[in-house]
Amino acid sequence: MSGVPSPSGLPIPESLCWLEKTEAGAAWLASLPDLLAAACNRFNVDVAGPPFAGGCVSFVLPVTRPGADAVLKLQFLDRETRHEADALKAWNGNGAIRLLDHAPEIGALLLERCRPGRFLAEGPRADKLDILADLLRRLLIPADAPFARLQEEAGRWAQSMENNWRAAGKPCEKYLVEAAVSALGALSCDDPGGTLLHQDLHGHNILSAEREPWLAIDPKPLVGDPAFCLSPIVRSFEIGHSKSAALLRLDRLSEDLELDRERARFWTIGQTMAWSFSSPCPERHFDTARWLLVR
Repeated sequence: MSGVPSPSGLPIPESLCWLEKTEAGAAWLASLPDLLAAACNRFNVDVAGPPFAGGCVSFVLPVTRPGADAVLKLQFLDRETRHEADALKAWNGNGAIRLLDHAPEIGALLLERCRPGRFLAEGPRADKLDILADLLRRLLIPADAPFARLQEEAGRWAQSMENNWRAAGKPCEKYLVEAAVSALGALSCDDPGGTLLHQDLHGHNILSAEREPWLAIDPKPLVGDPAFCLSPIVRSFEIGHSKSAALLRLDRLSEDLELDRERARFWTIGQTMAWSFSSPCPERHFDTARWLLVR
């Protein structure tokens, strides 16, 4: 894995370099050598290789401990990631990676190692929608505190969306922003349940494993309407980027999981637009929103 050397000599994945632009992020990056040493001591593990690439808010690397391999994850804690350990505890390995230990005081998680560790997005012969449906049947469980509520998060998305659109240089038609804000407002008028939600379940957050064929990782958990769970999947361009592919995911999974298709459609429009302005692939997200707004 190629990384960017830090002043300490610790290789930092390029996907984490955006944190240098913020005071808190730069301070966290500078503290990584000390955090790594503290976590290895806390969990009694040794580093077994370079950090994995791809994580945007965490430093993840393979470790060994007496009798087993594992993965050490050091988190840059924010609103979305703060309760990841609680979600993994709630799932207890049923459809998701197993949490082995947790040191919240330093933002460290010790996780089971997935082997062979191939991303679902890179498994061309797999029936990805069947796999996703199977995982969601087990991940959609009742939950409450300490998780943030989807309604509250949706309110933040709606409130900040137009400002984020303007700050990004108005990169898409304004009607997409208006439609997303309207959808989020309509959906937030009622709260149809307390279901634990993986708000970032896509083809690069599912790994092949030995204990089970596929396991979800990196949940960014929320609690709320189960129809929301299709949002990250419907816009998953890595498993097909076309109007027909997006609608197939929406139609098939809403039917298979007996979820409200229209609520799932509106949630996808809302979250997709909310996340688009900080995405490295915003135009693909705009495409998804356009496709879903045309009946």
